[in-house]
Amino acid sequence: MRVTRTNSSLVRGHGWVRIFLPFALGYYLSYLLRTVNAVISPLITDELGLSAASLGLMTSAYFVAFGVAQIPVGIALDRYGPRRVEAALLLLAALGSALFACGDSLGELAAARALVGLGVSACLMAALKGFAMWYPPERQSSLIGFIMASGSLGALTASVPLEIVLPALGWRGAFWIIAAVALLAAVLVLRALPESRQETHERSLGQALKVVAAIYASPVFLRYAPVSVFFVGGFMALQSLWVVPWVMNVNGLDLSGAAKVLVALNLGNLAGQLSIGLLGVRLARAHVQPLGLLRVGYAGMLVVQALILWSTLPPLLLWSVFGVLTAVNSQTYLAASRAFPVALFGRVSTALNLMAFAGAFIVQWGMGIGLDAMQAAGADLRNALAYGFAGLLVLQAAAFVPLLGRADVRPGQGTS
Repeated sequence: MRVTRTNSSLVRGHGWVRIFLPFALGYYLSYLLRTVNAVISPLITDELGLSAASLGLMTSAYFVAFGVAQIPVGIALDRYGPRRVEAALLLLAALGSALFACGDSLGELAAARALVGLGVSACLMAALKGFAMWYPPERQSSLIGFIMASGSLGALTASVPLEIVLPALGWRGAFWIIAAVALLAAVLVLRALPESRQETHERSLGQALKVVAAIYASPVFLRYAPVSVFFVGGFMALQSLWVVPWVMNVNGLDLSGAAKVLVALNLGNLAGQLSIGLLGVRLARAHVQPLGLLRVGYAGMLVVQALILWSTLPPLLLWSVFGVLTAVNSQTYLAASRAFPVALFGRVSTALNLMAFAGAFIVQWGMGIGLDAMQAAGADLRNALAYGFAGLLVLQAAAFVPLLGRADVRPGQGTS
């Protein structure tokens, strides 16, 4: 594939405004919409009388649509460029947000949330594609770090700031505002980003599907897929829904206190991301590889989650530390892709992304089903949540075991 790069003068001067800010706003919205249900879920449950399983299903519809869209979105970005693809999808996000604001039933809300998930499914990948096309390699790591930070800001917005304005706006009013911002982002992307002219020489669909199938069947992919499901996907499920019910019912916090815990979690995640970004070069020079970071980070996550489950330490502290450690999730993509030829990087990372979003769906909905079943059997919600959290911890521990083996093969010796 040959890509026509934008003139280098574009990325100087006003290039920060013209290229970075539209991408940053898109990813900000993506993360805000991913996590917003954590704060508004009590209001929706009270208004519509949703069960825990229904709430989990409705919330996880975002992850299903987002995950299913990953491979088609990657193909579209290569063929049509980030400007047209992200602008079109952000229009769908605006429509989905408006429909969510109007929804009066589980089916309507789930369908609207799925449309939102589809609408923001290109926000990160479009940014990475654009940076690769329009910026020199030495600037890309910095830009990616800032993009990830903008996502953390979106998650932060969906905590205390949202909780503060909810009494005045209501959850429906909040989604009308989100719909307007998504529409603005679509217009900004369409008007500000440069057009990209690309010439692609694709293989046949059958050949491409064989390569994807070989990736999914490879030992290296199977080593990292479980942690992508239960660590990356599990974190997304907790962050976007189950943290709030946990701290309200187990730790006895009110909605305001729960929102503060979400702020602490997301600030911790932001601090962890920035730390890895700032220290990444030094760690590499010290021969600390992504797999090593995963081992340390995931071991720490298991310990902290055990403390959340069984200790009496302050929840604000525990969830903050947990947030810092979750920054290693992004290293999963690097650790796995390094065992494959460079040409397969996009497909390997997309395949792992599908696993992560499948995990978010499984954990969100599965925990909701488990809570309903345990309550129906006579358990109170506090104990049901503890059993659900313990079950996730067991699954994560099992997924962690394959990472303890030897390092993976060198680049170029993986699936081809």
